[in-house]
Amino acid sequence: MTYDDVDATWNPVQILTEEECWNALLSASLGRLAVAVGGVPDIFPVNFVAADRRLLFRTAAGTKLLELTVNHTVAFETDGVGRDEAWSVVVRGTAQALDAQRDIDAAAALPLQPLIPTVKPTFVEIMPTQITGRRFALGPEPTTALM
Repeated sequence: MTYDDVDATWNPVQILTEEECWNALLSASLGRLAVAVGGVPDIFPVNFVAADRRLLFRTAAGTKLLELTVNHTVAFETDGVGRDEAWSVVVRGTAQALDAQRDIDAAAALPLQPLIPTVKPTFVEIMPTQITGRRFALGPEPTTALM
């Protein structure tokens, strides 16, 4: 592909609407949770489920849960790659462990099981304050840089 082959109006990166972002989240199950405590960032892979315009994951006692209790502001990212396109969604919001039994029971009814054979008794909910996403057309790099 050369510069002359590319339609000047075509953009390989498209911004997703909020609805498209939620549809992408509904199709995914693995993401990355970013937290920061004392100015030190940390990131954790988590399997999750999107339900009712929120994200839920399970965890056990440890660094992730401790950091969420110190600073409940989080970022969460998930993505997908297909043959011709890829996408990425970033959610910013607040996270907290569920403590009301009715909330725990509702979360337990969702299709959310640990990926590895470990006990993860704590359900954590991410309530989004901002959601953004992009879709990328995949293909060869143009031979001339587009300006």
